[in-house]
Amino acid sequence: MVNWLNRRQSVKNSSFRATSLAGIALFCSLAGGGWLHVAQAQTPSADLGRLMADYDQFLLAQNPILAAQLGDLAAARKWPDDSPTAVEVRNRVLTGFSQQLAAISPDRLNVTEATNRAFMERSIQDGLSLASFDTERLPFSADSGFYQTPDFVARTTTIRSAQDADAWLARLDALPDFYNVELANARRGIATGYTQPAIVVEAVLRGARAQADAAPESSSLLAPFAQLPATISPQDQTALRARALNIVAHKIKPVQKDFARFLEAEYRPRARALIGVNSLPDGDRYYAFVVRSYTTTEQTPDQVHETGLAEVARIRAEMEQVKDQAKFNGSLPEFIAFLRKDKQFYVTDRLRLIEKVSTIAKRIDDLLPKYFATLPRLSYGVREVPRDIEESYTSGRYWEGSPERGIAGGYMINTSHLDQRPLFEMPSLTLHEAVPGHHLQIALGQENGDLPLFRRQSDMTVFIEGWALYAEKLGVEMGIYRTPYEHFGRLSFEMWRAARLVVDTGIHWKGWSREKARAFLADNTALGQKNVDVEIDRYIGWPGQALAYKTGEMKIITLRAKAQNALGAKFDLRRFHDAVLGGGALPLDLLEQRIDRWIASELAS
Repeated sequence: MVNWLNRRQSVKNSSFRATSLAGIALFCSLAGGGWLHVAQAQTPSADLGRLMADYDQFLLAQNPILAAQLGDLAAARKWPDDSPTAVEVRNRVLTGFSQQLAAISPDRLNVTEATNRAFMERSIQDGLSLASFDTERLPFSADSGFYQTPDFVARTTTIRSAQDADAWLARLDALPDFYNVELANARRGIATGYTQPAIVVEAVLRGARAQADAAPESSSLLAPFAQLPATISPQDQTALRARALNIVAHKIKPVQKDFARFLEAEYRPRARALIGVNSLPDGDRYYAFVVRSYTTTEQTPDQVHETGLAEVARIRAEMEQVKDQAKFNGSLPEFIAFLRKDKQFYVTDRLRLIEKVSTIAKRIDDLLPKYFATLPRLSYGVREVPRDIEESYTSGRYWEGSPERGIAGGYMINTSHLDQRPLFEMPSLTLHEAVPGHHLQIALGQENGDLPLFRRQSDMTVFIEGWALYAEKLGVEMGIYRTPYEHFGRLSFEMWRAARLVVDTGIHWKGWSREKARAFLADNTALGQKNVDVEIDRYIGWPGQALAYKTGEMKIITLRAKAQNALGAKFDLRRFHDAVLGGGALPLDLLEQRIDRWIASELAS
C-alpha cells in the first residue's frame, strides 16, 4: 500500500520551480471565468497542450506539499487548503477546465494526445463528482488524516539551506490554521450527520492523544532540524532549533490537544453507530461512485461482491494444495492456526525483522534486469515505521521518494507486535511494497518526462495497487518463494485482496457487521488478528479503496494472457512490462487500449 498523504494533497513536475505566485494568479483568474488560453490556439493539439500546461499549474498551485519537494520555497511555507471557500473556487476552476476540454475533439488528436485528453477528462469528472458529496466533512479515517499529514511531511523534508529552514519554520507557524480549517470541516460533518463510525473515532482518538501528550522535544515536526547543512553556522543552527521548539511547544501542542479534546467531547458522542458508508446521507450513491472510481469500471457493488466470492473459492483450492505440499496432516483452518502460532515463523527482535526483509529485497533486486528492460534511477531503502504511529499502521507501506530533492523511496516495515508479523509473508510484502511493486512502478512514473504532471502524479489506485499485487504473483516466476510456507504466504496475501472485494462491499453495501467482516477475513487468510483488526477498520473508514487491488491485478493478468496468445513466440515479458509501466498509472480501459496498440506494433515488427 502506498502512503497517499502526499499524493492526495500535492502534485509535482520537474519543470516547475517557483511557480506558486503564478499558479495562484492562474487559479484566481480561472475561478473568475476571465481566462481562456484555448481560444487563442490554432490547432486541437496546441489547444490541448496549453490546457494541460495550465491544468498542471492549477494542480501545483493548490497542492503545496510536493510542490515544495521541487524546490518551490513559496509552496514550502504552506499547507493544503480544504476550506469551503477554497473548495468552491477549486470546483469552479475544474468546471472551467471541463468546458474547455469538451471543445477539443479527440478525433483530431494523435494517440498520445487522445490518451492525455481522456485521462484529464476522467480526472476532472471524478473530482467534480466527488465534490458533490462534500467529503471534506470527513477529514480523517482509521489510519490517516490531516493530523498525520504534518508528521509525514516532516519525516520527508530535508533542509539544505537557510531559506529551507525559514520555510519550514513558516510552515510550522501556519499549522494551527491548517488544523482549524479541518476541525471546522469535521464540525460541519457533525452538524449534518456526516461522521465516521465510532470504531474509527476510537482509533483516531488513540493516535491523537499520543500525539498531543508527547513532549514537544520529541515531536517529529522537529525532524527536519536534526541535520542541518554546514553552510548554517552553529550559532544559527541553535537559534533555528530553539525557534522550532518554541513554535511546537506554544502554538502546535495546543491545537493538537484541542483536536484530541474535540474528538473525545464533541465528535465521539456524535459518531455514527452503523459502520457502512451507505448509512450516511446519500450514502448509497456515494458508495456506488467510489466503486466506479476506484475500479475504473462500471461494475456494481453486487458484481464486485460476486467476483470476490469466486476468487476466494479459487484461491482456497490452491491453499489446500500448498498445505498438502507442506505435508501438514490436518484441515486448512488447522494449518492456518499452526502458521499463526509456531515460533519458527516469527522473530522476537525488531532489528532482526528489518534484516530479514532487507535480505529478501536484495534477492529481488538481483533479478530485476531479467524481467524488466527499464529500471528507475531512484533507489529505495528499507525503514522502520515510526514508532509513534505503528499501533494503527499496516504491516508495510511504501513512502515515495523525490528524485528532485534527492530522497529515496521508503519501504516501511512495521516492527511492532512481532508475533503478528510472520516471516513467510515477507517475500510477498516486499514484492508488493518495494520491487517490482510500488517503488519500481512509482519511481518510473516520476522519472517519465514524456508524461504531463497530472499523469506522473496520478493516484490511479486500481493501476498502482493492481500492479503491486501482480508483482507478488510475478515473484513465483522469479523464484522468490522458497518454501511451501512462503507460497502459502503469497496465497494468503492474494486471498486477503480477494476477501476485500467481499468485505468492503459487505460492510458498505450489504449491511455486514464489523464482527462478520472480521470473521470472514480471519477465516480465509493467515493474517494475524492484529492485522485483521487494523485492516477491517481501514475498510470501514476508507470505503472502496480496497476494491482496487484485485480488480487491477486481474486486468493486468488478463492483458498479459491476451498478449501471449496474440504474439506467441514473439512475446517478450520484459517488453510487455515496459508497455504496461511506460504509460504511467492508467485507468483500466486506457491501459487495455495501450496494450492493444503494443500488441499490434509487436506483430507488425
